[in-house]
Amino acid sequence: MKRYTALLSILFVSFSLLSQDKAIPVFKDGEAQIVPAFENPKDWIRHDLWVETTFNTDGDDRMDRMHVSVTRPKQTETQGLQLPVIYVSSPYFAGVAANEDGILWDVKHELGAAPPPHKNPVVTRRGERPIISNSHIRTWVPRGYIVVHSSSPGTGLSDGSPTVGGKNESLAPKAVIDWLCGRAKGFTEREGTEEVTAFWSTGKVGMTGTSYNGTIPLAAATTGVDGLEAIIPIAPNTSYYHYYRSNGLVRSPGGYLGEDVDVLYDFIHSGKEENRAHNNKVTRDTEIINGIDRVTGDYNDFWAGRDYLNQMEDMKAALLMAHGFNDWNVMPEHSYRIYMKAKEMGLPAQLYYHQNGHGGPPPMTMRNRWFTKYLHGIDNDVEKDAQSWIVREDDARDQPTPYDAYPHPEAQEITLHLKKGGTSKGDLQLTKKRSKGKESLTDDYTIKGADLAQADASPNRLLYTTPILQEAIHISGLARVTIKVASSKPAANLSVWLVSLPWNPKKKAKITDNIITRGWADPQNHKSLTQSEALAPGKFYEVSFDLMPDDQIIPAGQQIGLMIFSSDQEFTLHPEPGTELTIDLKETKLRLPVVGGANAFAKALKK
Repeated sequence: MKRYTALLSILFVSFSLLSQDKAIPVFKDGEAQIVPAFENPKDWIRHDLWVETTFNTDGDDRMDRMHVSVTRPKQTETQGLQLPVIYVSSPYFAGVAANEDGILWDVKHELGAAPPPHKNPVVTRRGERPIISNSHIRTWVPRGYIVVHSSSPGTGLSDGSPTVGGKNESLAPKAVIDWLCGRAKGFTEREGTEEVTAFWSTGKVGMTGTSYNGTIPLAAATTGVDGLEAIIPIAPNTSYYHYYRSNGLVRSPGGYLGEDVDVLYDFIHSGKEENRAHNNKVTRDTEIINGIDRVTGDYNDFWAGRDYLNQMEDMKAALLMAHGFNDWNVMPEHSYRIYMKAKEMGLPAQLYYHQNGHGGPPPMTMRNRWFTKYLHGIDNDVEKDAQSWIVREDDARDQPTPYDAYPHPEAQEITLHLKKGGTSKGDLQLTKKRSKGKESLTDDYTIKGADLAQADASPNRLLYTTPILQEAIHISGLARVTIKVASSKPAANLSVWLVSLPWNPKKKAKITDNIITRGWADPQNHKSLTQSEALAPGKFYEVSFDLMPDDQIIPAGQQIGLMIFSSDQEFTLHPEPGTELTIDLKETKLRLPVVGGANAFAKALKK
């Protein structure tokens, strides 16, 4: 008996020594720290597999399987260590189509007319097994996470068809998360039967990514899948209607004039070549082409099904959103609308906005605290941090200013009215006395918006400016315009820029120097986004719409200018120049969200 007790003591001591040497995540100040035992890439275990989904979108006789790659510390194999997962999914990992001439829609045609046809490119897949992507692994694996990547449906070595926002692009990451939590099957081969399990996963998953890769975390979260605890979408496309249309208007994302859902489908369709004919027929040439409606730009069931705001009922993941106020590709409204809905639902939600363009994650400390709380379960009170983080105009992106909310809690809407003189510079004034009269402009897409804003006078735009600011003005939230407009033709583009003048024409001008925010609308949709109504030439219609959300401090010495014009060379269709728009000044106004409201605005104008 004594020998038996002594043996147990030796085993206990040996186990204790082994436990002391066991590598585990380390936390300090509420953040996961780099652990030397996890840090050497040579020690990481990397392997790939296929996860079976609940759908079949490529026309074969089995459920689609998603290609997945895993990167994890060796201790998950040698010590039985289980860790949470950072998961990134993308349609881009395996390569995209070449950007050839003719693959974009030709935007040079009359409004309401069928557009000329365009080419469908061929995608060549790149990359070899087992690596899908190396993104995020050097950031998160050393801090005690496993990093998982997957190619989205119909891309790379994943089965299925891309749908650009269709249901399978939500269910695919859900299936991967289900596998990580032990609820779905994974296989060692694409067509094989040998199963593989995620024995190293704690069942706690976080997702992140930028642009399309930031859309997929939101898509997964809308399914309400158990185990997806937190997401950090960066510049995500949250609605394909808002990406390719604007208030009834056919409008391209900045830098991609003439792109639409079918073009993006072709761009990412890098999956099995033998399945492409089926996918093209069913998805691109039927569902997409019949749904996008490039003639009217109206909102319909196709677009509603690709709007994640409509699908948030089951969402429960904690949300940290990031976006740029000057992102004219995926515009800042995309994150704003989801953040506001998440707050309304009572979800843990924070918003990070910077002043630059597309992309740009929150500071590492914000991301680290977010995942530390919701994946490792460390009580760091991150949910009690400021709800809004705004990078001020001259600050570095990793030095955001915290606010209690977005828009700024002290922002109040003021109403500014127009005074005649817009072909040169009319007044934009805070007064109850409205100006009478009407002013007209002539559409000409060949003139850039920036040139119109800088012109001392132009027949092609109307510009109304405040007096020179004697003190800075802080704008925070949604500006909204109401324009009483008549067109000389049954259809017209309507574009609005809010600008800061004098314009800085220098090549190295800051991105915040000139354009404050912008917006576009189709006057034919003045009553409804779902149904266009041809304009009676010469008849006035009231059109109201929001400009893109913003938070910007306009410095003393500048003027705020409201510029109204028709076709925007960078974003809208290009009809033949000559359409005349007439604005009723009395019934046209700008509602501007100013921190401090009318008193702050009036004070800023006093000499």
